Amino acid sequence: MSHPERPGSGPAGSLTVPPAPQGKSGESLAAFAARHGLTQSSARPPLGQYIRKVWDRRHFIWTFASSKRAAMYTSSKLGQIWQVLTPLLNAGVYFVIFGLLLELHKGIDDYVPWLITGVFVFTFTQRSVTTSAKAVGGHLSLVRALHFPRASLPLAYTAVELQQLLISLVVLVALVLACGVAPAATWLLLVPVILLQLMFNVGLSMIVARLGAFTRDITQLLPFVLRTWLYVSGVIFPVASLANRSETVRDNPWIMNLMEANPGFVYVELARQAMIPSYVAQNDPQVAMANPSLLWMYAGAWALVVFVGGFYWFYRAEERYGRG
Repeated sequence: MSHPERPGSGPAGSLTVPPAPQGKSGESLAAFAARHGLTQSSARPPLGQYIRKVWDRRHFIWTFASSKRAAMYTSSKLGQIWQVLTPLLNAGVYFVIFGLLLELHKGIDDYVPWLITGVFVFTFTQRSVTTSAKAVGGHLSLVRALHFPRASLPLAYTAVELQQLLISLVVLVALVLACGVAPAATWLLLVPVILLQLMFNVGLSMIVARLGAFTRDITQLLPFVLRTWLYVSGVIFPVASLANRSETVRDNPWIMNLMEANPGFVYVELARQAMIPSYVAQNDPQVAMANPSLLWMYAGAWALVVFVGGFYWFYRAEERYGRG
């Protein structure tokens, strides 16, 4: 009499594969799901459909960003004033150390508005990256409980920083006027600069959000990376002065070309050229501004490449977010 085989009782090295799950009628569950049009809830949709889903949630993204911005400083007595006070305090520290003590302001007639413009614009990118690192990993319960395009999260965090920047720009204009800088038609160029920087920030936030979702240590590394990026982006001192201060830079012109192609420098420099006419008119070679046409080309290229590449790279891992 033959007996049913027990697990492991077959020939050496053989493996018994259990049959596929079946419904009551003997139909496999996969076939049953296909016949009734059932799909995996966490499956990544086609790219076009995914973009439409993100666009459909644009009102939610903006409302979520507004609510989060309003709640950021609820425990502080000064409340929303910290949105502007923080970059102003940073600019004040940089002015005392680098402007007064190290005298890096020489050659720049309107150093205070020059410095404040750089700090405000760079802070937009800096904070977008910092907050987006936790956009997915910090909302695992939401990601696991609800089905929605995960790109909504880094987009919302970037929207928070955009709203803070818009408030800061009002203060920036007031400070620039208070420093004696007359309004000019070039101020309108600040609008396309911010739009291009916003595209760049969105793409960069997507990249950092995916890294932060799977590698939590990225949040510990980012402060050092961003601080280094701040120093090499000409936010505190003019990049052109390095050619006279550093023999290494003077003997290797490619270093200066690389620094001028740096996106952190590009958007800051374009904002300064738009807001401070005296900076454009000065002729001191130590603070010579970069070629505007080249800067606009860099700004557009960085915005397009990082936005498209970052969004697509984030989208590729859509079904993996929230698994562990």
